[in-house]
Amino acid sequence: MQAELDHQQELTLEHIKGQEDERKRIAISVHDDIGNRLNILSLWLNNLEPENQEVSKKIINAQITELIDSTRNISHSLYPVNLEKLGLILYLQELVSNLAYRINLELEIDSAYQKKDIFTEVQIYRAIQEFTSNVIKHSAADEVIIYIRNHKKYMSIILSDNGQSFDYKKAIKGMGLKNIESRILSVKGFYKWKNKIGKGSRLIINIPN
Repeated sequence: MQAELDHQQELTLEHIKGQEDERKRIAISVHDDIGNRLNILSLWLNNLEPENQEVSKKIINAQITELIDSTRNISHSLYPVNLEKLGLILYLQELVSNLAYRINLELEIDSAYQKKDIFTEVQIYRAIQEFTSNVIKHSAADEVIIYIRNHKKYMSIILSDNGQSFDYKKAIKGMGLKNIESRILSVKGFYKWKNKIGKGSRLIINIPN
């Protein structure tokens, strides 16, 4: 019992640390990316030459387009706004589409899926997103399967890949797994890892209905 409490406390502290690291990353992104682009725009706007207006317009429009993309990416990293509009299923389909050039993502969803409250759906999405990101970065896998099935008392989510897998006792020291687990616990869910070194990883998640 005490070990479980200690583990949950550790997850909470790591989650807070993760939030601070994310804020730092966003602050750097705003300063280095958006700030620099705005400075470039300011220079171009203050030094427009009549004979080079067409060239200037193209450069300014390109900078504005990149600013819009950067702002959208930062906004998305803070909170998946469109998830409220689209719902979890469509948002996961969008994730699959966006990552198709990097890895084969297979999404299987029970037709009886019942929509959850927005907080729960955000945590589910972030956990799946983190799992997929870890696979792409570390596992040398070329396939991830996301399976969602609704039961009478709970919803099951099974995430699996065909990569190198990992030693849980060593990997749990990293932020990736702790972020996933803290999100599952935040919606009163349960989880179990089933890993086979060299044969892929599987994460089984059960969330009460």
